[in-house]
Amino acid sequence: MIKSLLFIIFSSILVDNYVLTKFLGICPFLGVSKKTDTATGMGVAVTFVMLLATAATYPIYYLLLERFGLQYMQTIVFILVIASLVQLVEIILKKYIPALHKSLGIYLPLITTNCAVLGVAANNISDDFVTQAGSFGGGFLMALAAALGCGLGFLFAMILFAGVRSRVEKANPPKCFKGLPITLVSASILALTFYGFSGILESLFGLQ
Repeated sequence: MIKSLLFIIFSSILVDNYVLTKFLGICPFLGVSKKTDTATGMGVAVTFVMLLATAATYPIYYLLLERFGLQYMQTIVFILVIASLVQLVEIILKKYIPALHKSLGIYLPLITTNCAVLGVAANNISDDFVTQAGSFGGGFLMALAAALGCGLGFLFAMILFAGVRSRVEKANPPKCFKGLPITLVSASILALTFYGFSGILESLFGLQ
């Protein structure tokens, strides 16, 4: 079980990175990655929300929505839960870390509509971890592991891209590439590097 959880975490960070391979959460990825400190703050906030969202939405789906045949309410319920959690994070940051709250600006409340957070909550249901683990408790642990891995993958991508952008700003690309074009090219090259991890984790953990 521990090996499976570790595989899920590392796979979510390196192989199935939500930003660089599934292209979810691109708005904060491009908007808050100019500085390492703000990129780190956003990554930690998104990871925290992903974990809490999964911890809340997973039992809500299986214990309430599925039991009473309300699966069609999944998206609405998940968004409401995520919005509430984002408000909680914003209140905490504003009270205890006002500098980070100010630097994140409009991108902090936008976590509510960050498709990466909703995507993690929804994919944890569609991946059917309960069947894979053989029990609700085991599936819940696997879902939390997936959420943690996706959050750390988002944080990892943000920090890496912040470092890349700091180097790009010191370069002198052709005029047609300055600004957003060179940023997108840099992001695409970074995404390509993550494809090199495909197949490595399976052999490392001895899983197929």
